[in-house]
Amino acid sequence: MPVALIFGVTGQDGSLLARHLLGKGYQVIGTCRDAANAKDGNLRRLGLVERLTLASVATHDFRSVIQLLMQFKPDEVYHLSGQSSVALSFEQPVETMESILHTTITVLEAIRMLGHPVRYYSAGSSECFGNISEPATELSPFSPRSPYAVAKSAAFWQVANYREAYNIYACTGILFNHESPLRPGRFVTQKIISAVKRIRDGSTEKLNLGNVDVQRDWGWSAEYVDAMWRMLQLPHPQDLIIATGKTYRLFDFITETFSACKLNWEDHVVTNPALLRPTEIMVSRADPSKAAAVLGWRATRTMPDVIRGMLDEDL
Repeated sequence: MPVALIFGVTGQDGSLLARHLLGKGYQVIGTCRDAANAKDGNLRRLGLVERLTLASVATHDFRSVIQLLMQFKPDEVYHLSGQSSVALSFEQPVETMESILHTTITVLEAIRMLGHPVRYYSAGSSECFGNISEPATELSPFSPRSPYAVAKSAAFWQVANYREAYNIYACTGILFNHESPLRPGRFVTQKIISAVKRIRDGSTEKLNLGNVDVQRDWGWSAEYVDAMWRMLQLPHPQDLIIATGKTYRLFDFITETFSACKLNWEDHVVTNPALLRPTEIMVSRADPSKAAAVLGWRATRTMPDVIRGMLDEDL
């Protein structure tokens, strides 16, 4: 039975990945800061609490991480933990850098010192590319426009360096936006979905949003965790873009959601300048053709399907 260790197992991607790996016969170890008091709501919604092992770890502490690796000797490590909100990163840039870059170095160094062969996946981000007129490929340069994107860019190069310098099987999945009913409420997609459902049920509230002209590539998280797993099954590690290849405006996401609930968005949406970011990525496009060729993976759900899945709480 292969053993997988997931840093950040209680988050959206971590819990969906745990379910995916358990379905493939893995023993799954999931980490959180305090296993005895874990915020395991996502795991409970998926019926996973009794099916995996939760372990306490401080991902910024080398001793804590290497003790965990020595105890469980995982075959695969998925590093999904860290501050994940672009908006929050502007308020907490130092914490964002520490929770992403520092923990990446700590886990990589622990793997290097362990001496046990481990395949390592790191959660990258499309935010690293910044504004791009043409669809991004694996060779597109980075141009980060937020503290979050700066941290993810630095972590990407740290993974590449450990792969090349120390011959570690380490790779980064550069994931474009991906959603599910498990997405936290601070993310704009879940904010929209939750508000529209309340309005549909009788609420008279207004949905306050910032820039609705931004364009993003939205996919379905349950499909994207399969791509993560496939990346660690390759003979040699490769960094790959994971996306649908279809970009939509946030405005389209809003109108599609209201329309699905037979509501007129104009009656309920208010633009709030206070929600505008200091710097913003206006257009995010992806070319996922390499993932299709290398992994045999293609997204089947695009933005309209994502909206329906979130409205129906399709788990």
